[in-house]
Amino acid sequence: MKTSLLPRKFHRLSPTSSSSPLLQTELNGSIEGLSCSAIWDVKTATFRSPAFTLAPGEVQNTFYFGSTFVEGHIGIKAFDAEVIDEDGNSVPLNEVYLHHWVVYNYLNTSASSSNGMSSSTILGNDGVCPDYALCQLFGLGSETRLTSTWLPGPYAIEVGQYDNEAWLLNVHAIDTRGTVNPLGCLECRCDLYNVTVGEDGRPIKDGYQGGLLCCYDGVHCQLKDGYVGESRTYYLQYTVHYLDWSDAILPVKIYIFDSTYEASLCKVEYDVPSCSSQNGGTSECTHVQESVMEVPIGGDVVYGVSHQHAGGIGGAMYGQDGREICTSIPLYGNGTEVGNEAGYIVGMTTCYPEPGSVQVVSRESIRMLSTYSRSISHTGVMGLGYIAVYPHSEASI
Repeated sequence: MKTSLLPRKFHRLSPTSSSSPLLQTELNGSIEGLSCSAIWDVKTATFRSPAFTLAPGEVQNTFYFGSTFVEGHIGIKAFDAEVIDEDGNSVPLNEVYLHHWVVYNYLNTSASSSNGMSSSTILGNDGVCPDYALCQLFGLGSETRLTSTWLPGPYAIEVGQYDNEAWLLNVHAIDTRGTVNPLGCLECRCDLYNVTVGEDGRPIKDGYQGGLLCCYDGVHCQLKDGYVGESRTYYLQYTVHYLDWSDAILPVKIYIFDSTYEASLCKVEYDVPSCSSQNGGTSECTHVQESVMEVPIGGDVVYGVSHQHAGGIGGAMYGQDGREICTSIPLYGNGTEVGNEAGYIVGMTTCYPEPGSVQVVSRESIRMLSTYSRSISHTGVMGLGYIAVYPHSEASI
C-alpha cells in the first residue's frame, strides 16, 4: 500500500511549463532579487484557510478545494504559511505540530462526476514521481517559518493561465497537547493512535508501524491519564509574493525527488531503525536512504532545498557524475519561543547557486540522499529534494 498527498477525485494533466517549489519568506514591496540587479515590483496577498478545530491529541488532515488565491496570470516569487489561532497569533509546534501543508492548482474540467463532485484535472509540478505521488506546487512542514523559498532575480513560477484554474490546500496538523508521547504522535505511530484500519476502511498491512496511513483526519493520539484540555480553533495563514506576469520573467520548472523511489514507485515515507547501543555516537548510528531519478528537462538550477522530519541530519542531491547540486541541512530549535521550539526542525538551509554555475541535463540521473540519526527509531519520515530549474536548449542531450 502506497501513501500519497493526492486526493482520489483527481485526474492528471501532462506537465507544462507551469510549476513551483515549497515557499516561505518575509518579503514585501519592491525587492531586489538574489544575484540580480533589477528591482521587481513584488506584490503580496495574505489569506487564511477555513477554520479547523482541534481537541488535544486530534489530527486535522483536510483537503480544501477552491481555496482562495491570487487571481490572474502571475509569477510566484515566494510562499509563506504557518498555523495561527483565532487572534492571529503564531501557534508553537509543541502545541500544534504542522506535519505538512501542500498547495497546487487544478482545472475544473466538468460540472460534476458520478459521485456528485466536480471532476478536476491537476496542473501540478513538473515531476518526477510516477503516478504523481508528490504533485504539489508548494509545500512544507514544521520548517515552514524559517525556510527561505524566495526565487531569485527574474525567476518565478508561472500560474493563472487558465480561466477555470482553481487551488487546493491540504493541511495536516496534529494537536500534541497532553499526549503521552509527542514525538510518537507527530511521527504517526499506529499504536499511539490505536489505528489498525486506514481511512479507506481497509486493514493496514502487517509491519506498518507508523506514517500517514495511521494519521488521518479525525483520529486521536493517546493522552496522559486524566488530561483534560479545551478544543481550540486554528487557521493556516498563507502569503503569496508574486509578480504580474510579463515577458521579462523567466519561468522555472519544479522537480521533487523522493529518496524512497524504487521500482517506479515513490513511497514518500519510510522508517528509520535504531542502532545498537555499542554504535551510539558513531557513523554507524546514521541511516542513509538513497534513490536515483531522472530529470525530464534540464537547465540552470536556481534554487534547492530538502524536506526532512525530526531526526533528520540532511538531504543532498548529486548529478550522475557525482557533482553536488544542493545540500540542505535542518535547523533545530533550542528554546521555547515560536520559531525556536526545542527539538523540532524549524528550518532548512537552502541553495542559491550563482547564475549558470549549476546545471542539470535533460534525462540526467539525479542521486537523492536523505540522512537520519539512528539514536532512536523513527516512523513515517520523509527525505525529499526540491529544485527550481530554468530550462534552456544547452541543457538538452
